[in-house]
Amino acid sequence: MLEKSLVQYQESFKEIHGMIQSARREADHQANKLLIGLYWSIGRYVSDKINSSIWGEGVVGTLSAYLISNEPGIRGFSARNIWRMKQFYDAYKTDEKLSALLTEISWSNHLHILSKTKSSQERDFYLELASKQTYPERELARIIDSGTFERTMLANQKLSAVLTEFPVSTKNVFKDIYLFEFTGASDDDKELTLKSLLLKHLKKFLMEMGPDFSFIGEEYVVQVGNKDYKIDLLLFNRALNNLIAVELKVTDFKPEHLGKLQFYLEALDRDVKKPHENPSIGLLICKTKDEEVVQYAMSRSTSPAMIAEYETKLIDKALLQQKMQELSETLSDDEQWALESEREEAEDNQ
Repeated sequence: MLEKSLVQYQESFKEIHGMIQSARREADHQANKLLIGLYWSIGRYVSDKINSSIWGEGVVGTLSAYLISNEPGIRGFSARNIWRMKQFYDAYKTDEKLSALLTEISWSNHLHILSKTKSSQERDFYLELASKQTYPERELARIIDSGTFERTMLANQKLSAVLTEFPVSTKNVFKDIYLFEFTGASDDDKELTLKSLLLKHLKKFLMEMGPDFSFIGEEYVVQVGNKDYKIDLLLFNRALNNLIAVELKVTDFKPEHLGKLQFYLEALDRDVKKPHENPSIGLLICKTKDEEVVQYAMSRSTSPAMIAEYETKLIDKALLQQKMQELSETLSDDEQWALESEREEAEDNQ
């Protein structure tokens, strides 16, 4: 009798269960907003007192002891955590545009961002990222430790002309290097092996790709003429509102790889893309790439594509920061050269 009732009212019961889960999520969200707001207020109060020399640094320890003695069982108000509240307030007090993001992130994730970032640009990047998706503490730590900021900034500096002119901004969407250490893959693995490992760890693969990526299919078939062609992985990006064709290569980048990817993009745009979607983008992930070869191959390409590398082990963040510095200096030299050329041309025309 009970089983019959469950079957009869199952859809109704699911709706009520959904209401409970929705209310629980909203309660957790509101509780977090209140907690972050409280920590902000305490941080501001302590910062004002110390900066005006009304309090010495030793007062924070006394404050902690007072709060703990007057609120038995209270947690989160050690002297160390109160100093973190001050650091939290001092870090963001001059940037009003971030105020809405701050309450969307858990305190533990705030602490990771504050302790592991070195610049306001890097800090803001992770705030924006963490506000888009609720990352567990361990996952956000991995995102920061793996140099996601540096790898994304490198990609931003290497966007092709077609991608920079895309209908929506492609900044902060791609990475110059993708890390697949979670797969346990080795440098000697074949393409099929790497692809199967990525699919086996699909959740972690999509987390590495970014919060707006979703999975559509593997070996995705596009038919052109009388022949079937298979795209390694087909993804969708909500922010860009488009299909992303991913091709994996366990070798160095070769110019002919780009031609094949362009063919896939044409097939997707003609036969798969929906009318309201933006043009498809190709992402070619190779084991290694020669930047000069990539530049030559991309210089006359009319298709939106990104060429990236992958690693099967975590990269030292210091090495990524060095790459950013070197690329920044190279770009600065190019810009200087362009300015000098323009000046010489103007002088010749006078």
